Parts: sequence; C-alpha cells; structure tokens
Amino acid sequence: MAVIVTGGCLCGAVRYELTTSPVFSEHCYCRDCQRVTGAAMGSLLFVPKGDFRITKGELKQFATKAASGNEVVRGFCGTCGSWVTGRGSGSPELVEVTAGSLDNPNLFKAMANIFMSSAPSWAPIAEGLPKFDKMPN
Repeated sequence: MAVIVTGGCLCGAVRYELTTSPVFSEHCYCRDCQRVTGAAMGSLLFVPKGDFRITKGELKQFATKAASGNEVVRGFCGTCGSWVTGRGSGSPELVEVTAGSLDNPNLFKAMANIFMSSAPSWAPIAEGLPKFDKMPN
C-alpha cells in the first residue's frame, strides 16, 4: 500500500508513516489532552493500527485511565518528549496520531470537537463542527 502521510517527533528520533486516510479526527478538550499538550486541546486523527508504522526509533509509553474508564496509552519520543500517538482500550483496533506530529499538519481536518464540557473559556473552538460534551458513541 502506498504511503500517504508521514510524520515524527520534534527531534526526528521517531518517524512514522500512515498508509490510509483517517477514519475519524477530532479536537479533544479533555483534561488529559490539555495536560499532555499544555494547550486547550489535543488534535488527533485515528487510523487502523495495521495502517500505522514506526519507521525510525521507538516510542516510550505512558498509560492513564480516561474519563470513560478506558485505559489510554500515549506514545512519546524518549529523547525530546513529543507526544506522537495514543491507543485506547475502548478502540484497540485504532491508533491515535497527533496532528502536530504530521510532516504536513495542513492535511489534518477535524470532524468534531469533543469533551466540550472541559474546554477552557479561552479555548479556540473550530466552528462548523459537531460539538460533544463527552466522548460520542
């Protein structure tokens, strides 16, 4: 399958490729995404795990319990600390990829705003997208 998207961490120690288009994408305003990004939200795209491949380096893993009760395992570069991926126990067939780690972040197109109940008053909100107070089903 042809590579359609590449990306990596800040220092270049970790590189990846995607071989399919995202099945979903979002701006997530949950408190965990706020803490891990240091910003109002995390912007994520979701691809089937078979269509995501690390091509250089390896990710360090950190697991937390999400508001949903599911475990979320985030992948970070062990050198520069960049958040690159995530995996949730509620959807183990998908890999979450951070939009900021894409070589061309302009390829990212969010489909929804989620966890709006946690969005700070100063958060930029993408208009014209569905908004959910929590994680949609």
